[in-house]
Amino acid sequence: MTSVGSSILTALGAGSGIDTSSLVSSLVSATRDPKESAITSRQSLNTSRISALASAISSLDTFADALTEVLSGADYTGTASSNDTSIASVTLLSGGSPAGLPAQLTVDQLATARVLSSSTTSGATGSSAVGTGSFTITNAAGEATTITIDSTNNSYAGLASAINAAGAGVTARVVTDANGTRLVFKGETGAANDFSISTTADDSGSVLAGLGWNGADSATMTSSSAPQNAKITLDGVAYEYASNTIDDAIEYLRIDLNKASAGATVTLSMTQPTAGLSDLLQEFVDAYNTLTNALNTATATGTDSSTAGVLNGVSGVRDMKRQLAAITSTELSSTGTYKTLADIGVTTNRDGTLSLDSDILAKAMEADPEGVANMVNPKVSTTANPGLASLMDSVRDNIEKDDGPLKLAQERYDALSEDFTEQLEKLDEQMADYEEHLTTIYAAMETRLSALKATQSYLEQQIEVWNNSDS
Repeated sequence: MTSVGSSILTALGAGSGIDTSSLVSSLVSATRDPKESAITSRQSLNTSRISALASAISSLDTFADALTEVLSGADYTGTASSNDTSIASVTLLSGGSPAGLPAQLTVDQLATARVLSSSTTSGATGSSAVGTGSFTITNAAGEATTITIDSTNNSYAGLASAINAAGAGVTARVVTDANGTRLVFKGETGAANDFSISTTADDSGSVLAGLGWNGADSATMTSSSAPQNAKITLDGVAYEYASNTIDDAIEYLRIDLNKASAGATVTLSMTQPTAGLSDLLQEFVDAYNTLTNALNTATATGTDSSTAGVLNGVSGVRDMKRQLAAITSTELSSTGTYKTLADIGVTTNRDGTLSLDSDILAKAMEADPEGVANMVNPKVSTTANPGLASLMDSVRDNIEKDDGPLKLAQERYDALSEDFTEQLEKLDEQMADYEEHLTTIYAAMETRLSALKATQSYLEQQIEVWNNSDS
């Protein structure tokens, strides 16, 4: 590629014999190299800091999320169970652990929905016409939804699809068997979710004309199920629900009612955790130490800048280490003998890592096993008794808050990254201008030298002529 300098020299027709292009290139490099080296060196350190900060935040997130997942798992919380799943089954809901178990449940009645079926039409299929007009669903509250039946949806399948898309609380399906094709309509479960149907048919003899129902069966419409609430008895107290899936009878426990069986009692309970608290705390200590050792390496002072950690001196990381170090002395419970991790044998070493004293933990577990377990992993996290997972989440949130030292450090290094890129671009422009300037100067110099050499050659020839004529 032809440089600006060589283009100028060619245009001036210079030819003194001096390698002006090489001279200009050397001078530009001598000016550029130290400046470029200083910028790229700082740029490289800044890039390393951006990467290290991102890694530190990612490691903190992984640690906090993993702790929450472990503590909410069945190994540490136990599992919900029913001694007769044919009548009722149970699953845990997120956010805490059920209280008040075991509980005695009786399912006296399942929740049901209104189900209507049209008369069958022999030889018809889902694509057969039902007739044009309108189809109106009115719920128990008097809210009406009207569907227009025209050439675009004039079929069993078209009407069913339109009803399902209307969001009126009623679903429809087309059923074809040996007797023919019919439409089946089903409302939502619960006594308050009944509905009626009215139609306006363009042809009084069409299928659509016979789909009306207002509480009484007819030759063309029959109800096979009426809406009613589920009725249960829980620890001697009667309850009614519109659904067979119950989430609020026992906090953090979902009960699915599968069969009514009056007089049969089902026991709902929680199995005991299979993992011990000492296993949990050791896992916590090991994971915490992995994070702390990585931060220690990144913030090491070193003997000089070449051996220091890339995050040495970064205030955001110092704040991160300080907040993590406070975890062992922060109260996880406001009551009882054991309130902090330090009280049950988790201590901080000089390098910021943690150690678990199994003897201290064993004595605490022997003295108050329920109190220690509830301190570390309460069934329901509260402000006064947050538990280890909730505390870790709050520490993580505080470390990563938008106006915190860590986020501000990230923003500062991101801004520096853009600034270094701009500095290099500006240096390129400056050096291009400098090269052009030097080339112009040395081109003019080369032209003068060429002229002087021509004059010198002429004078030397004249002198030689004069000397020859004298002899």
